[in-house]
Amino acid sequence: MKSPRFIWGSLIALILGFGMGLAYAWVLSPVQYVDAEPLVLRDDFKDYFRSAIAAAYASNGDLERARARLNLLGDPDVQQVARLASTLQGELVVNSPAETPTNNEASTRQAVATLTTTPELSSLPPTESEPTGTPVPLLTATLRPTRTATPTLGAPYQLVGQDTVCDPELAEGLLQIIVTNATRNQIPGAEIIITWNSGEEHIFTGFKPELGNGYADYLMAPDGTYSVRMADGGTPASGISAPTCTATDGSTYPGGIRITFQQP
Repeated sequence: MKSPRFIWGSLIALILGFGMGLAYAWVLSPVQYVDAEPLVLRDDFKDYFRSAIAAAYASNGDLERARARLNLLGDPDVQQVARLASTLQGELVVNSPAETPTNNEASTRQAVATLTTTPELSSLPPTESEPTGTPVPLLTATLRPTRTATPTLGAPYQLVGQDTVCDPELAEGLLQIIVTNATRNQIPGAEIIITWNSGEEHIFTGFKPELGNGYADYLMAPDGTYSVRMADGGTPASGISAPTCTATDGSTYPGGIRITFQQP
């Protein structure tokens, strides 16, 4: 039979081992999410993601790309939301059969038309070629304007930082962009426009919250020259290209650029 001292010693060792495991997993080496998929984001970051998708679609009209980005969220109710958006935009389909007005309804409409006749027409005798009144439309459908998501409001952004980044751990030619407000708090959902000789790309901050709510990045071609500006206006960054960095063994590789925009 095992002694009580052995039992207590085993129990204490088990508790200590469990506590050390928790300390290692939570404090010394916690789990870090890198390049997480939009499907696993928190609900508030998913809302930023949806706003950014809506703003991008309003800017470039690329329906296929917007649909692909929405599918990344894994929302089961995307089709219901799309139908609701179509309804709110005024794309209504009315399937009511035509009705024959009764005598009372015809008399009422004729009386309304007579009351709305202009003075010039009422002073002339009616003829076969001239109407005796202006009919009042019973129903007028007005299309509602499409609402465009506006992630950020405020003064135009200023370019406050442009630094060369030589880090072999990062992707080659990585263009990192950070967007903050006047108090240096990072802004999610800010639209950034990147242009070069043969094209243009719109990206948004907040897709990688583990790197910052106001963070966005883009991979530059080794021989490309880019211009970066905020969609809300402000000072652009021009002539951006991947710098040449030197590794510890003397070899060279394309480095990166870090740009910071801030509201004044």
